Amino acid sequence: MFDTLIAYLDSVKARDPSPRSRWEILLYPGALALGLHRVAHWLYRGEMFFLARFVNHLSRALTAIDIHPGAKIGERLFIDHGFVVIGETAEIGDDVTMYQGSTLGGTNPTNGIGGKRHPTIGDGVIISLGAAILGPITVGAGARIGANAVVTKDVAEGATMVGIPARSTLVEVKPETQDFVPYGTPCSEKFDPQTQQLEILRCEVETLRKRLAELTPADLKPAAKPGASARKA
Repeated sequence: MFDTLIAYLDSVKARDPSPRSRWEILLYPGALALGLHRVAHWLYRGEMFFLARFVNHLSRALTAIDIHPGAKIGERLFIDHGFVVIGETAEIGDDVTMYQGSTLGGTNPTNGIGGKRHPTIGDGVIISLGAAILGPITVGAGARIGANAVVTKDVAEGATMVGIPARSTLVEVKPETQDFVPYGTPCSEKFDPQTQQLEILRCEVETLRKRLAELTPADLKPAAKPGASARKA
């Protein structure tokens, strides 16, 4: 158990350069909320629902983080700053990072299978500030959800999602997207959708220019109409 705690604190320090020691991380609202959730989830699984809810409400009062006791959370979840909501049927993998104001929200239970109405988050996902992932959808491992994005459909592994509704900004998974991206929002222009559209148009113009340069005068002559030679004869 002690080794698990040390691994968790070190994983947080690797994603957040501000703490000077592990002791500081223990004061983080996210660390306290995660610890209390482990207790609440244990009570929930034992069908002690009232006690589980009591621990949940105590945690929310202390940390401003609302994690339903039924949520399944993997190892080394890092909630930065707080004000996060995680629903009852949400499932979170290992090494996930959630920033302030993010939400794993639910929809009508009939939309999911077996009453599941909250998302499933893969390992290593980064969910930026203000982002909302809604419904019984799956976010693939290593995906990045940009600031204030609203995700309502499945997300491929390694994709970077931005906008309302969220859309992927990458055509393919590139090596530079494999590293940890703070706040899950790339700041480089190469990840900006408008920049990408301009780049696509530029490539198309260059292709057309090359094709025009390769044309010969014969290619530019209008094609003869059918039957024209017969009339001249």
